[in-house]
Amino acid sequence: MPRYRPHVAARPSWRCRVCGAAWPCSPARLALLGEYRENRTGLLIYLGALLHEAMTDLADLNAQASPEALANRFLTWARAR
Repeated sequence: MPRYRPHVAARPSWRCRVCGAAWPCSPARLALLGEYRENRTGLLIYLGALLHEAMTDLADLNAQASPEALANRFLTWARAR
């Protein structure tokens, strides 16, 4: 039986260690929504802290990532609908 591997970010690139997609990838988003199912505010605070770290890491790599694109990547999907 295959073992589950969590979809976590590889730093400083912020790509998923499992699937290689920009993190948070779809499986990571689903896992985070499940983990923070009863605390959407806590999820947004957690993702905001990670967004700050990603901005710093990606700037150090001279990666072309706009603040707006990173905010969409890290926060927009997690807002309550």
